[in-house]
Amino acid sequence: MSICILDPGPLTTLQDLGRTGLAAQGCRSCGAADRYSAALANLLVGNAPGDAVLETTLQGPSLRFEIAAVFALAGAEAPAALDGVPVPFYAPVFAPAGSVLKIAAARTGLRSYLAVWGGIPVPLVQGSRATDLACRLGGFRGRALRKGDVLPTAKPGDAAAAWWKTICRRKADRPLGDAAARTGARLWRWEQDRQLPLLRAVPGPQWAAFTPAGQAAFTHGVYRLTADCDRMACKLEGPAIQTVHGADILSDGIVEGSVQVGGNGQPIVMLADHQTTGGYAKIATVITADLPALAQLRPGQAVAFTLTDPVRAVAAARAQAACLQQVKARLNDFI
Repeated sequence: MSICILDPGPLTTLQDLGRTGLAAQGCRSCGAADRYSAALANLLVGNAPGDAVLETTLQGPSLRFEIAAVFALAGAEAPAALDGVPVPFYAPVFAPAGSVLKIAAARTGLRSYLAVWGGIPVPLVQGSRATDLACRLGGFRGRALRKGDVLPTAKPGDAAAAWWKTICRRKADRPLGDAAARTGARLWRWEQDRQLPLLRAVPGPQWAAFTPAGQAAFTHGVYRLTADCDRMACKLEGPAIQTVHGADILSDGIVEGSVQVGGNGQPIVMLADHQTTGGYAKIATVITADLPALAQLRPGQAVAFTLTDPVRAVAAARAQAACLQQVKARLNDFI
């Protein structure tokens, strides 16, 4: 056992890239809300993209490395210090045995990710180490981390020290300078002097259930995140989206990124912990490449939508994968 939690922060959980192929049995996928940043943190230390990481919300934890380790931080950037010495995001860092890492409140964004070389080998549950908070399964005892929890790591301290020397020889210890690689090449819309995240979406299975005016409101309006946002979904407020015959439908399947419209005409975008079925009409589905941008927004921040098609959605996913591949290439000779 090698990582001791001294202060967990508001919400810190173990996550990976989630459970797949089990929705028909009612099993939620869960996993990192910002999968791009989680994968990026892993690649920076030489892990596989899907290894387990710590996901923090708004403010990070304080923790002690009981044995030497190599770690990296990605996502919402926050002041971080190892034994009082500032450490950067988007770069591998060597932590000597007994050192204490403290991560303060994020300056921008909402969720940060901490990857440790070798991963965090808690038991697999249905093929994943992701924490499902509602079902209390996976992760660390199916719950958020608490003070005094002790997490395992897969690599001994002497191996971590040797791996750090390899990283330095490869000159991969330097912070990642490519802004597009840090964020996955996100898009923006300008509204006068405001820069808003622009979420691309394909028309949903009930697109025809909305009036032309409702469709136009969705694609041209500006929406703000309400206080009612969590890992399950983001409830937005803005121009009402009109339906033809009401928002209620027979319950059918939901995926991450589904945009439901409730009876009040306001959109609700599903995130990692979404349910598997729902009874509101879905006007669109936010593409996978743009979900990380949404996962990093705080209540009160604004967002806009634009329609795209499956071909462009696949191209955007491939562009993000290429960004990650460039990061992996920094250590590719050794992994």
